[in-house]
Amino acid sequence: MPIRSPIIVTVGHIDHGKTTLLDKIRGSAVTKAEPGMLTQHVGASYIPIENVKVICGNLLDKFRISLEIPGLLLLDTPGHAAFISLRKRGGSVSDLAILVVNMTEGFQEQTEESLAVLKEYKTPFVVAATKVDTVRGWFPNKGLGFLESFSKQSESARDEEEKRMYNLVSQLAERGFNSERFDRIENFQKQIAIVPCSGITGEGVPELLMVLSGLAQHFLKGKLELSEIGRGVVLEVKETKGFGTTADVILYDGTLKTGDEIVLSGKNGPLMTRVKALLEPRVLQELRIEKQFKTVPSTEAAYGIKIAAPDLDQVIPGSPLIVVRNEDEREDAIREVQEEISVVEFQRNVDGIVLKADTLGSLEAMIKLVSEAGIPIRKTGIGEVGKEDLVEVQNLQDDTRKVVLAFNVKISDEMNALAKDWGVGIFESNVIYRLIDEYKEWSKESKEREIEKEMQSVSRPCRLQILKGFVFRASNPAIFGVEVKKGVLKNGVTLKREDGKIIGRVKQVEKEGQQIQEARSGDKVAISMEEPTVGRQINEGDVLLASLNDEEIKILMKNFDKLYADEQELLKT
Repeated sequence: MPIRSPIIVTVGHIDHGKTTLLDKIRGSAVTKAEPGMLTQHVGASYIPIENVKVICGNLLDKFRISLEIPGLLLLDTPGHAAFISLRKRGGSVSDLAILVVNMTEGFQEQTEESLAVLKEYKTPFVVAATKVDTVRGWFPNKGLGFLESFSKQSESARDEEEKRMYNLVSQLAERGFNSERFDRIENFQKQIAIVPCSGITGEGVPELLMVLSGLAQHFLKGKLELSEIGRGVVLEVKETKGFGTTADVILYDGTLKTGDEIVLSGKNGPLMTRVKALLEPRVLQELRIEKQFKTVPSTEAAYGIKIAAPDLDQVIPGSPLIVVRNEDEREDAIREVQEEISVVEFQRNVDGIVLKADTLGSLEAMIKLVSEAGIPIRKTGIGEVGKEDLVEVQNLQDDTRKVVLAFNVKISDEMNALAKDWGVGIFESNVIYRLIDEYKEWSKESKEREIEKEMQSVSRPCRLQILKGFVFRASNPAIFGVEVKKGVLKNGVTLKREDGKIIGRVKQVEKEGQQIQEARSGDKVAISMEEPTVGRQINEGDVLLASLNDEEIKILMKNFDKLYADEQELLKT
């Protein structure tokens, strides 16, 4: 059975060199290519295996690697947002990942997030330890492989590289991964390969391509076998001059031909259409700005292709694409697409938040992470935040649920203003983990503020004793000194005697001539009360207790862990 090229995504922290490294890999491929060898893809860069062999040189023989895969398909858009958008049933479309880590800085916030995503999707990966050319004392050797360049370095530069290398090994070990520099690995199935490299000088690029190709060849061969049915995922839907609305697609299985009937996810459910044209950029043109496309009759996975077809303006980004050849396949595809949509787009009658994302894949990832965090979800959707999303949560009782989490989607000034007027919070980010963490932190702070406000509204349990010799006024109002024996004496609390008789309400609390709102256990303060007369209802030495109503007790019991130990003791008695 024929096999396809592995699909490879690049992830890692911002400014760690993802784009620079991809550009260098592409540049190396172009430089070493024979005429007619390269084909341009939409949204991806394809490196034929003959090209890989030329770049790797004698490394393949040295490491005894024999390659049969057709080539490597590297997705052009780096980052884990692109990674999670490219999903299919059972996981990611990406077969392999390059986790880019700056050798000097090590693991950063987005490195952690990328690693978590790779773990979640069980995607094998190689660590590209970038910026090796910035190692102290390193002499850059443009165009050389890492091993050859390393052998030419001074002892101090080699020592510095080793030090940074094992810092990465330690950081990966702390996160549960056994790793080693690629040339020292004994078992690639059990250890993560680290390849020191530079996107500036190209050092290490041959070794990186060798390791990626070798891993794909030896451990992914079964996964790369092609089936007959064409399957892909929609990267983006946009206007293309001369062709109208088109869809950029990564074809990850089978064959796609002009005239094929395809089923995709539409805004109103499964959508059936027929391929009018398959378009690919002209060779060596810049993919992101290329406007001149040529038509091709068919394409085989793995491939990045642009499709022209009717009704593509209704297609959801991240949608699966399934080629159908007969009625049975059409029904199966419609059912499959419908199931995929219903899993990620739904509405429930619960006190929960609204999730909005740019693609099916990112929405699916959001749902999973939000659910795992124990946050209820009321509604989900793909696309910009709209008025209907705000309406969905504006009347919820719990303020921490009056929220829309928006991943990688636009929020208009109008929606922001409306949300503010309606008391709805909108959180937006292009990093899912950050989005959820920010919401959780805000929710926690909001609940703490709510608890604090609630606790401020009630009296607290307290036990106090009237001090002998400190009656300053017997009545109208009675002013006398007390010692707080247990709990918290709050201004405004109603006091009772030990026999349960209500004495009245504390009008004012003073300490050392200053008015205070509350006094703690051990404090000696003066209080004033309108109702009692000292010598009649109360006497020096009497013990007084806070008289709490049912609502106050209910609130205090709900927030029992917020009370001091002596307050908890008083509540229990």
